[in-house]
Parts: sequence; C-alpha cells; structure tokens
Amino acid sequence: MENINQLIGIKKQKLQKMKEMNVNPFPNRCERTHYISELLEKQENFIENEEKIIVVGRLNAMRRQGKVGFANITDNSDKIQIFVRKDTIGEDNYEIFKLFDLGDFVQIDGTCFKTKVGEFSIRAEKVTILSKSLKPLPTVKEKIVDGRKQQYDKFSNIELRYRKRYLDLLLNPEVKDTFILRANIIREIRNFLDAKNYIEVETPIMQSLYGGANARPFSTHHNTLNIDLYLRIALELYLKRLIVGGMERVYEIGKNFRNEGMDRTHNPEFSMIELYQAFADYNDMMKITEDMFLHIANTIFKSDAVKIGETEISFQKPWLRASMIDLIKDETGFDASDFDLTKIRNFFQKHKLEIDEKAGPGKLIEELFEHFVEPKLIQPTFVTDFPKEISPLAKEKPENPLLTERFEIFINGNEYGNAFTELNDPIDQRERLEAQVKLREMGDTEANVVDEDFLEALEYGMPPTGGLGIGIDRLVMLFTNNTSIKEVILFPQMKPEE
Repeated sequence: MENINQLIGIKKQKLQKMKEMNVNPFPNRCERTHYISELLEKQENFIENEEKIIVVGRLNAMRRQGKVGFANITDNSDKIQIFVRKDTIGEDNYEIFKLFDLGDFVQIDGTCFKTKVGEFSIRAEKVTILSKSLKPLPTVKEKIVDGRKQQYDKFSNIELRYRKRYLDLLLNPEVKDTFILRANIIREIRNFLDAKNYIEVETPIMQSLYGGANARPFSTHHNTLNIDLYLRIALELYLKRLIVGGMERVYEIGKNFRNEGMDRTHNPEFSMIELYQAFADYNDMMKITEDMFLHIANTIFKSDAVKIGETEISFQKPWLRASMIDLIKDETGFDASDFDLTKIRNFFQKHKLEIDEKAGPGKLIEELFEHFVEPKLIQPTFVTDFPKEISPLAKEKPENPLLTERFEIFINGNEYGNAFTELNDPIDQRERLEAQVKLREMGDTEANVVDEDFLEALEYGMPPTGGLGIGIDRLVMLFTNNTSIKEVILFPQMKPEE
C-alpha cells in the first residue's frame, strides 16, 4: 500500500508540473485521423507515402533513455509502438513527454516507419496529453513461450474483476471480447426476429402489479402518485395485451428484476427476450427456438455447434423432444403420470429427498425432474408437458387436463428458456390465478398474483398464441463458454464491501 501511495504521489506531482507549464492535463477535445488497426493493415502504404497521421489511446508501456523514448499506445482496435526523439518534437514538448505515465491517454502526431529491428512504429512529431491517470494500473506481465505471447501475473482476483470491471476490460482482453460477442448475439436475435416480421416493443418496468412468473419482486415508491410500485419480474403480461390489441408478432429485449438468491446462473437483475405470435402454439415456438439458436451459431460462429469444455453442443435440427414425466420414468423407473400424491411422497422418502409438505404433486414432479434428469440433458432438448399446477399461464393439453402445452429448453444441464401455448380463456385464467393466491396464502411467496386489468384484456379476446422467453445472459454464457453469469454481465450485483 505504501508503494502505491508513493506512485500516486508521484503522478500528482507530474500533474502539478504540467499545470505549472501551462499544459492542460485534461483538454476538452482531440484529433484523430486513423485507428491503429488501419495503420497496421496498410503498413507499407503509410511508410512509402510518409502520410501524416494522428492516433489517440492509452499508454501501456514506456521506456526512456536520455533524449529518446519508446512507448506503446493502445486504442479500441489494436496497439502500436511510438518512437519519441527530443530533436524531432522539440525540447518543450519532450519535457511534457517526460511527465507521461502508464495509463495516461495521449495524442500522437507523426509518420510511420520501421525500426532497425523491423517493428512498425510511429515517429512522433508532437505528443499531447489527453487525460492524466492518477492511479497506477495493475501490472500484467507477458512472456514468449514457443513463439507465442503468454500472460502471467494476470489481473485475476474475481472479486476485484467484477467490482472494477473497467480494470478487467483493460487488462484482460478476452473479457472485452465476451461483451462484444454479447452485443453481436443480441443484434442477431433482433435481425432474426425482424426478418420474420416481429415488431420490437417496450413495456413498463415499474408496475402496479407484478406477474408473468413465479418470483418475488423488488418494490419502490412513486412520491407524486403516493403509490407503491414493483420492478417487473417478467415481460409476459403486457406483451399479451398487445396481442389482444392486434399486434400479431411482438418481442421485447429488456431487464427483469427478481428479489431472489444469487448463484452462478442467477443475478437479481437480468436480461430476457420474450416473443409472442398470434395464431401459433408451442410447437411453433419450438421451431422458432431451433432456428434462432442455429442462426446465432451460423452467423456469428460460422458453425452449427459450439464447444463447451470437452463437449460439443450441436444445434442441428430437430432437437430432442421429451415429456417431463417420461424423462423421470426413463431415468428412475418411477411413473408419476397418475399424479398420486401419496405415491410421489413415498418415492421422495425412499430416496431421502427433502419434501415440502405443502407442495402438490405437480410441484413435486418438477422437483424430481430437477434432481434426477436436468443435469443429464446435455444436447439441446425440449422438455414438454409440464404439470398444470405449476403452469398457471399455459393451456392444458386436450388429452390430459393435468398437463399443459409448455416446454423448457435444456442444454448442457441448464435451462435456457420457457414457452407456452398461451392460455387465452379468461375464465380459466382467473381460476388459475386465484389458485395461485391460495398458494401465496399458504406461504409460497413466489406464487402469481391476480391482475384484473390483464384478465379484462383477455375478456376482449386473445387469439390462439404461442409465447417464448429466453434468458439473454444464460444464452451468452452458452455461446461464450462461461460458467458464471457474472462473466457475461458487465456490472453484476455484488455484496457490499466491508
């Protein structure tokens, strides 16, 4: 800590020295003629033409010896070496250069050349400070092993990486690559849906009632209206109102907020894509899911598969389709299709599984699936036919009223999305939501609430509709081979520092 404080003190002394020299260490604007990558791509042209160029960026390496100095400057595209000679830039400008530190943002005016050892560089004719850094950057060391550059002593403390993402992006280039990929994935989702005539919309984040999922909300207060509001837990109910209003294909990419636990796949603030299509059902949603994942893989990764660890995940169609109850039976030999509560509880006891005495058979069947089956679903799988008890917004199966036309997407042992043939019978929907209220009264804090305005909208008539929701963060985790949601959210929620 003492050494860091000394470095900070030296930086502040240099800052003061610049001010005494009437140099503004934080000027309002700068000039740039080229990105560094442009220079590197056409090196010989810039050398032969002796074209005047101006680059800007951050200094990440420096060495000075007498009247000569070398430095590396990095912008968003690449990095390049600069050569600074006192005789070339002048004594006054060289005095300013001597006050530069690692981490400073600078502007370099000059021409391109190759050094005696053949390194493409910029010969500075003028150097300008753009922003003086007052804290030293952590040092990341590099070495050449078998002709390849390797980093060691990296900025790798997980807590610091997430809390100080700006340093993480600066010092770990692969992290920036992940978030560039995230942006590309979201863009391709939009391209895919826009090409299918879906309309992107925006719905309220602050809501007087929350719904569309089983989750606890965050609450806030509107001072002018003097009412409590909730941050939305799902996009669903407002998007369905738009289907009622005649918008046949809609989607929204937005933030949801759930006041729940945090782990490697859960963050209280997360991103979702939800889409709804009139005159469709959950079979249509399966097709659009397969096509969307394949589109992302083909357009961004030029492949129909991705590698996760040693496992190759193939998105080739068709994906496996299997009912939840059949998967449980295949894995354990236990047949829960009759929804016999006593038999299901006996199975829990036999396998020494913790049991919620208030849970109905549908909830317990889901828990059996999560325990015995979910971790083993590696290749893309549609798990279908969820119990009606745990699917209050999905239509029941005509041939079995205990089940619904619902599926979830499972890949590599994780859930990535949820889809229904949407319930459009307002009377049935009211009964289901009122049943959820009873569960809430019994202590289920994540049960749905009754949204009277949504029910009124259904009474005006909603056509047969298919709906699909996919977690953007988990999707990015999949395509970037990350196992923690915090690696794909720029600023994840963290515990307060002590």
